[in-house]
Amino acid sequence: MSIDQTSQPIKPLRIAVLVSGSGSNLQVLIDAMQAGALPIEIVGVISNRDDAYALTRATDAAIPVAVLSHVASGKRMGIKTFEAHANEQLIAWQPDLIVLAGFMRVLSGSFIDNAPAPMINLHPSLLPVYKGLDTHQRVLQAGDRYHGCSIHKVTAELDAGQVLTQAVLSVDINDTAESLQSRVQKLEHKLLPWTILLLAKNVLSLEAESTSQANQYLPTLPLQLFITS
Repeated sequence: MSIDQTSQPIKPLRIAVLVSGSGSNLQVLIDAMQAGALPIEIVGVISNRDDAYALTRATDAAIPVAVLSHVASGKRMGIKTFEAHANEQLIAWQPDLIVLAGFMRVLSGSFIDNAPAPMINLHPSLLPVYKGLDTHQRVLQAGDRYHGCSIHKVTAELDAGQVLTQAVLSVDINDTAESLQSRVQKLEHKLLPWTILLLAKNVLSLEAESTSQANQYLPTLPLQLFITS
């Protein structure tokens, strides 16, 4: 797909990112933002783990962070407490879009429905197959020929929201769960900025009924990016 880069400047999309781990996808967004390749402003990063390397990436880029891992007593923060603090922080940041990038807690329907912005998630399978965990091993056990990753709208049902985009690769006969994880992660690093660019340009819409003029000329969702190797 060719995206016209000569059109009028787009107002930067304000993005908040929720993370739990190393934050490699967050780093891709930071790099693209700093290079001017994506019309975004990362307004903050929330982590449910205080040891997540993603926090270092955000801090190094002077992006505000909120660590919601433990309460004052040292006990791990329960999901209701996490959601209350996270919602308060998101309201303060006022993002246009919330991105779950390697975020490993299941959020409640109430939190999702009352969030101050639409929410998307990056999932390592070709949804609707292989929702949940251990997707790479499950693909190998099933003998599937193709694997990849999906970006979908977050809803109360786990990994069940409208799939917006997918990146696809062929499973190699010598692939292991570890090699597939590494290969799919490379797809994620391409798919996430591509999808956010489509959202920023209103080519994709997170509204229930899209009113984007461009969408009538596009194929049925999900849009797919095929990577050959």
